[in-house]
Amino acid sequence: MKASLHLTPLHYNRFHSLTMRNFSAYLSCFLLFLFLAPARADLPGTWEVLVADAGIASMHTVVTRFNTAVLLDRTNIGPSRKLLPKGHCRYDQNDALLKRDCYAHSVHLDLETNQVRPLKILTDTWCSSGQFLPDGTLLQTGGDLDGLKKIRMFSPCDATGFCDWKELDDVELAEGRWYATNQILPDGSVIIIGGRGSNTVEFFPPRKDGAVLFPFLAETEDTQMDNLYPYVHLLPNGHLFVFANTRSVMYDFTRHVIVKEYPKLEGGPRNYPSAGSSAMLALQEDYSKAEIVVCGGAQYGAFLLRSTDSPAHGSCGRILALGDKENPKWEMENMPFGRIMGDMVMLPSGDVLVINGAMSGTQGFESASNPCLNPVLYRPDQPAGLRFMVLNPGTVPRMYHATANLLPDGRVLLAGSNPHVLYRFDAEYPTELRVEAFSPEYLSPDRANLRPVIEEVPETVRFGGSFDVVVSVSLPVVGIVEVNLASAPFATHSFSQGQRLVKLAVSSAVPDGDGKYRISVTSPPSGKVAPPGYYMAFAVNQGVPSVAKWIHVA
Repeated sequence: MKASLHLTPLHYNRFHSLTMRNFSAYLSCFLLFLFLAPARADLPGTWEVLVADAGIASMHTVVTRFNTAVLLDRTNIGPSRKLLPKGHCRYDQNDALLKRDCYAHSVHLDLETNQVRPLKILTDTWCSSGQFLPDGTLLQTGGDLDGLKKIRMFSPCDATGFCDWKELDDVELAEGRWYATNQILPDGSVIIIGGRGSNTVEFFPPRKDGAVLFPFLAETEDTQMDNLYPYVHLLPNGHLFVFANTRSVMYDFTRHVIVKEYPKLEGGPRNYPSAGSSAMLALQEDYSKAEIVVCGGAQYGAFLLRSTDSPAHGSCGRILALGDKENPKWEMENMPFGRIMGDMVMLPSGDVLVINGAMSGTQGFESASNPCLNPVLYRPDQPAGLRFMVLNPGTVPRMYHATANLLPDGRVLLAGSNPHVLYRFDAEYPTELRVEAFSPEYLSPDRANLRPVIEEVPETVRFGGSFDVVVSVSLPVVGIVEVNLASAPFATHSFSQGQRLVKLAVSSAVPDGDGKYRISVTSPPSGKVAPPGYYMAFAVNQGVPSVAKWIHVA
């Protein structure tokens, strides 16, 4: 196979930095490299465009238990490319662009047919937050201007239904929340943490004490406000791991005290606007351990100076946030690329996909350059230095205000990217209305015979109980077939709020006739391990996941 002459952003930057004196010598070496290098198609993973024009650029994206997706932008952005149904225009005398707005700023995507239906949102959802409630309803909170203290609900429906946004008029946030983070808790309530000018936490349903001071957020604020959209993970001991700027703590939200302070993570600020990302690795075995990974970020000062060409950091820190080490430390390693605004998606196998983003600049309107088109796979079970695998590059830059979400079929849904104040299609990095899917290597044709099919699984499981899962596989099963629960997080601004993967305890697969196998599975022990709600249940055979079935953990 011939090598593909594909200049990645990394190659372009190298060209750009050369002097005329050594350009010819470099070009000769580079062409030799291209001749010897593997072709682009040899890298793992494939891409496909699902929707050529979704009508909106999604700033916030969720996948629902009805195998649909909700895409959401801000309301005060002017005309989108999707009209609301006749008679459903939005009227807002305070909107600087459209007093009578007949354009959709949210859409409902049917993942079976890739058809898009407009939704009506009233108040401004710019840089807001969200989380699914135990009954599958999406809670959506805060934003800017008239949305600052707003609480909204979306009760999902199947593709034939007409569910739409509902804005609550009888209750609002205790404090305005812009750039906040939501996390569902073991009892099914939701904590809402931080936001611009809001160094507090509060809960939904609202509690009588309203907003409670969380001084850690004030302590981590700098002149760029790098404490926005804090990374929040519910640990299996019931406390929260909260990361802001370069610091992290274990937070007891019931007593509002810090239980543990972790070492500072070197390498510069990591949260908005410096645009790293974070994930909690799969919870497994006896659930007594939890590891957190934080990757990427911008140089401090890039946001203040609007320095679009400041190289992003490629460092990753990994820490045992909960476990057998009294004084855990960050284990450092480097990604193959410096990256800001990369999304970290927990795959059903337990690996982490790092996708989207740029290699220079920072978050903010027109503040980044050099898009990072290559996803990378982080394999946590490999030794340090061997964990990252470079994957097949895409062709669509997805930078500021892009999202990535795991789909029930194992692909990753990619939407959005609008680095402009309004919609703009004539720029170097235009507003992006296409919706894509990336298929990791586990979905390649040569692994199809390993892919299990879930034949039987209960719709509801109880904490601490057991249940059976029946699967079929083309080839005989060798080893353990895992049953893993993946949440459906709220993806925005390079962080998936509420994301978690729980590997359940399973027995060996026992033949059950007609090429089927029966697996005995133990439910999560409590809401500390898996908060109540709907999960994608995957059977995973030798790293290859089935199409998930949605189950309710209660």
